[in-house]
Amino acid sequence: MKTRRSDRLIDMTRYLLERPHTLISLTFFADRYESAKSSISEDLSIIKRTFKYRGIGILETIPGAAGGARYIPSISEEEARKFITDMTKELSEKDRLLPGGYVYLSDLLGRPDVLRQVGRVIARQYIDKQIDAVMTVATKGVPIAQSVSSYLNVPFVIVRRDSKITEGSTVSVNYVSGSSERIEKMELSKRSLKRGSHVLVVDDFMKGGGTVNGMKSMIEEFESKLVGITVFAEGAFEGHRMVDEYTSLLKVDKVNTLDKAIHVSPGNYLEKVFEQTDSKVD
Repeated sequence: MKTRRSDRLIDMTRYLLERPHTLISLTFFADRYESAKSSISEDLSIIKRTFKYRGIGILETIPGAAGGARYIPSISEEEARKFITDMTKELSEKDRLLPGGYVYLSDLLGRPDVLRQVGRVIARQYIDKQIDAVMTVATKGVPIAQSVSSYLNVPFVIVRRDSKITEGSTVSVNYVSGSSERIEKMELSKRSLKRGSHVLVVDDFMKGGGTVNGMKSMIEEFESKLVGITVFAEGAFEGHRMVDEYTSLLKVDKVNTLDKAIHVSPGNYLEKVFEQTDSKVD
């Protein structure tokens, strides 16, 4: 059944948004809407222009018989900055302070609107990187990993501190906790990650960096490559942090346990991502 252009544009946009980083051929769209490829190309030009203007992402159009269109999610600097600013305000609320200088995050990371933006923001940083999997540690990093993986359209894998019978055979590594300096263990199912994968590590909160460093060791055990590390928030840490290269969306600068005052500022994300020339987006 032939489709009107307005209906076609809506359905094409939905189809592309649901399949990020996937090449969709012109032939597929032409058959789907019983339309000429020239009409489909015009529609894609409209979508491409709108995506760029609204900061939704990039629509790559690839010419030739094997060509088509591929949607790459992104976010504008203005929108990313506003989201991070809003989060600093919410995290600065006094009742979020937990023993040990940690900040309560579970309510935020349980909100679909926050998770969608976290996923877009983190995926934007790795827009031109090869990533085969997103890794996190159970349990609070899981919703972040799931959101990021949906925008990158790759699997996410969960490292656990104790093995589950449903995981089958596992690989385990010992690591030193950055905050307590105790020896801990983490495990990952052998079936979770393919050898030689390019892996992005994400987590909700980082203090001493011991857990993240443990995941780096796990990636090495799988003969894979660490592409980057991004955390939702980092805490102030006086000792030697076990991870040097990382990105944080937020930073808990100061904590006063007596009056429960928390000072939160933007992390290094905006500086690391938007200070560089965004040639791919332009």
